[in-house]
Amino acid sequence: MSEQMSSSGEVPAGLQEAENPTYEVGSTATINVKHMNMEGMSGAKATIAWAYDTTAYTVSFTPTTGGEPVKDHKWVIHIHEELLVKDPGYDPLEPGTEVTLKSDHMKGMDGATATIDSAEETTVYMVEFTPTTGGDKVVNHKWVVESELEPAE
Repeated sequence: MSEQMSSSGEVPAGLQEAENPTYEVGSTATINVKHMNMEGMSGAKATIAWAYDTTAYTVSFTPTTGGEPVKDHKWVIHIHEELLVKDPGYDPLEPGTEVTLKSDHMKGMDGATATIDSAEETTVYMVEFTPTTGGDKVVNHKWVVESELEPAE
């Protein structure tokens, strides 16, 4: 499971590092949310690897590998790198906009047609943590938004 939550750490070109993130790079925070199929995420103590100011989107799509549709997947970012759209205009994209995913956060995501469910201007964080259920450390997990973190105790 941890290898499905980890990434190479590569980020979209042009993504702007956050100037004043609530959680500084290198600091720790507690993750207060569980993303779909990611056991051991909620309650885990995370180290902040990167912080960026951008628009974060939730999307719904059917994986290119088949299977059940994925609803409200959290999070994809940056319309020129993780999302392809016919007439991108400017962030944020409106809910209901159809896009092609250009992201490999989970199997069957890259190349899938998706619909924007929501858009949120926020700081997104790439984090590292050990799942509360045990197992290998998750490295460079993309993405957790500010509202999904709380100060570590």
